[in-house]
Amino acid sequence: MAITGKKVLFVSSEMSPFLEESQVSSIAKHLPQAIQEHNNEIRVLVPRFGLINERRNRLHEVVRLSGINISIGDNDNPLVIKVASIPGTRIQVYFLDNEDFFHRKHLYHDENKEFFDDNDERTIFFCKGVLETVKKLGWAPDIIHCQGWMTSLIPLYVKTIYKDEPVFRNSKVIYSVFAEKDNACLGEEFAQKASLNELDDKHLECFGKADFMGMHIGGVSYSDAVINCSDCLSPELKEYIKGKPNLKHPAGDIEYFAEKYVEFYGSVLDKS
Repeated sequence: MAITGKKVLFVSSEMSPFLEESQVSSIAKHLPQAIQEHNNEIRVLVPRFGLINERRNRLHEVVRLSGINISIGDNDNPLVIKVASIPGTRIQVYFLDNEDFFHRKHLYHDENKEFFDDNDERTIFFCKGVLETVKKLGWAPDIIHCQGWMTSLIPLYVKTIYKDEPVFRNSKVIYSVFAEKDNACLGEEFAQKASLNELDDKHLECFGKADFMGMHIGGVSYSDAVINCSDCLSPELKEYIKGKPNLKHPAGDIEYFAEKYVEFYGSVLDKS
């Protein structure tokens, strides 16, 4: 049964039309509107990558959400939250911004196609920033849907560091897995940094070497349910997905796949 009257937090590493069209960004554009059309309340959070044109997309800072700092190691990183609307819809999108992490002309690789050295900290900043933003909003989601490897720490944090926070106490986490073109690594210090000085090594063991495969496995491991958005996942990752309630991303038009997603949300909540 499709959900109605629920609160859905939708978190995506990419979103069209603010960034170039991809499978991740396309779903992020169309699915939230379908969720809202089923009389659900939705919040959409994405990174404010430097490729996103603020003037063209009419981004403006949300002053009432200012003052959040995200600590990673010894560094306090200010979080700036901006908002804009998806053209032609009533969907507002919250953009999480930080000058050091996101004001660049590329997403994850530099002009020489080298993976940014600080993609580990960018990921940690974004994932913790999402949860701190929702805390400040005082808005308790029934479903938290995470898309893309850059969101993969959110299921871990919801089930550990934030498990006793009132706004997340009853949330169910769904993680979408996508095929990656390469298998870049977030570095040997990823687990130590991602622990935020609050988690033991065992909590991050499933993230493995912190490559894209490990990030997806970690995201799947701490989620309540999974959506498989690829036909070419590794056998290892497929085994992890088998152990969770899961949905294969449906082929077909937007209305059809959106309906299947919303029905899947309902089945996950029914198992609560």
